Amino acid sequence: MIEKITINNLLPEVFSDEKGEPRIVKSDVWLRHLTFEKPLSYLIFAESGTGKSSLCAFLYGNRRDYEGSILFDGHDVRAYDPDKWSQLRRMALAYLPQQLSLFPELSAIDNVLIKNRLTDYYSEADIRRMFEQLSIDNRADSLAGHLSIGQQQRVAIIRALAQPFDFLLLDEPVSHLDARNNEVVAQMITSHAESRHASIIATSVGNHLSIDSYKILRL
Repeated sequence: MIEKITINNLLPEVFSDEKGEPRIVKSDVWLRHLTFEKPLSYLIFAESGTGKSSLCAFLYGNRRDYEGSILFDGHDVRAYDPDKWSQLRRMALAYLPQQLSLFPELSAIDNVLIKNRLTDYYSEADIRRMFEQLSIDNRADSLAGHLSIGQQQRVAIIRALAQPFDFLLLDEPVSHLDARNNEVVAQMITSHAESRHASIIATSVGNHLSIDSYKILRL
């Protein structure tokens, strides 16, 4: 449903001064013309406070407090209504937010199954195998709020993958994982993206996802 995402002179509104003039930003992303294309993968390195979570939220349509434009296959997303965004989030855009946004009162696997019911993309057996691949199958039926942050991050990764997508937006996907789990997660993410002929856009402030990337950008 989406072949390419183009940003033109994009900048969070908070990066403008009191006169509405943009502050000087040295960035490969902000105030640039940039295109993300399927099935290429992109790593975006950033320091805290440079807007990496804002970028993901802009691309996912959660926030509109930006200057410039975002185009999906040449169409400005500011014209999209809620129904259009809902359709895109079910079928074209998958998102792992930095804050994970799991329901702590539900089991780990129910957090994924709720998402999966939107498209029935996987069976429960498929999802349990994904838990096993990430070595959290023994916690699948535990409350998400009782899991460690690293375990929660792996649950949220599985949840993000439990749908069709053209672009997978990952905001610090391995920030709480050690090197071994980083490699396992990276292999799973790469495999799922390749099977969908999809693009990965992953951000990092330090520990970055171990994938082969077409382009490395800096905020």
